[in-house]
Amino acid sequence: MPFNGFDFTIPVLVVLVLVVLFAGVKTVPQGYNYTIERFGKYTRTLAPGLSLIVPFFDRIGAKLNMMEQVLDVQTQEVITKDNANIAVDGIAFYQILNAPQAAYQVSGLQNAILNLTMTNIRTVMGSMDLDELLSNRDAINDRLLRVVDEAAHSWGIKMTRVMIKDINPPKDLLDSMARQMKAEREKRALVLEAEGNRNAQILRAEGLKQAQILEAEGKREAAYREAEGRERLALAEAKATELVSAAISNGNVQAINYFVAQKYTEAFGKFATSNNQKLILMPMEASSLVGTLGGIGAIAREVFGDTAQTTERAASPAQPARGRTVPGTTGGSGQSS
Repeated sequence: MPFNGFDFTIPVLVVLVLVVLFAGVKTVPQGYNYTIERFGKYTRTLAPGLSLIVPFFDRIGAKLNMMEQVLDVQTQEVITKDNANIAVDGIAFYQILNAPQAAYQVSGLQNAILNLTMTNIRTVMGSMDLDELLSNRDAINDRLLRVVDEAAHSWGIKMTRVMIKDINPPKDLLDSMARQMKAEREKRALVLEAEGNRNAQILRAEGLKQAQILEAEGKREAAYREAEGRERLALAEAKATELVSAAISNGNVQAINYFVAQKYTEAFGKFATSNNQKLILMPMEASSLVGTLGGIGAIAREVFGDTAQTTERAASPAQPARGRTVPGTTGGSGQSS
């Protein structure tokens, strides 16, 4: 069978078509963007999925990862504002938002971000004292994020986080900080103890003051009650005296006998219960007391006259008279007392 050139051309054409098809079909994985260059000039960006390009004219310029990425910032020496030499390392997170800018605005994107972050760490932390660095780490992270993101914005990326991992002062500085912390805590303990003593003294003084106030109020109330009692007693005595005076004015001698006997008994009781050494020589028998009351009654009769005598005779039982002769008897004369 003679050789036919047409039969050879067809397979070659098929192979060429397949090569062209494979060269023009591009598959972009999820999370990536490809830039397309035609004769070395950027033309467009391929999104994830299946895309077609012009074979032999277009080519893939850069394959960019659009997912959030992390950079480890290596340890570096930083001199603080108060001339403390410390070692600092950190970490940075970024994400590409604009593929053409990230591919063509900067050469070596990750190296550029790393150097930018390190430079701003030295700038920000070098403007602060050591105590501020140790106590304001969140503020340092926020300030670094704002500065680095603003500088990297033109590269089409977004800085999501910039964080300081470790701050390592020298050993001698750590020892000084430990002694300072101990002294500060001892000072605070002394201050708290002094404040506690002061508050306790204030509370004791306030309690004593309140007790004295309550005691004075109690004494005042007691004095008021005592004065009120004396006033009522005086009113009662005045009323009793008024009633006795009225009874005496009406000729009732027994009223004055009762009044004088009551005062006499009260005075005798006070005299008998006194603490002074004493010798009592006075009638103690009931007959003597009655005789005393009789003497008082005689005084009353002399004062008030016959009216008092008549009242007294009506009030007392009849007794035989002594010292004269009773009419109607025989023989003998009257006996005298």
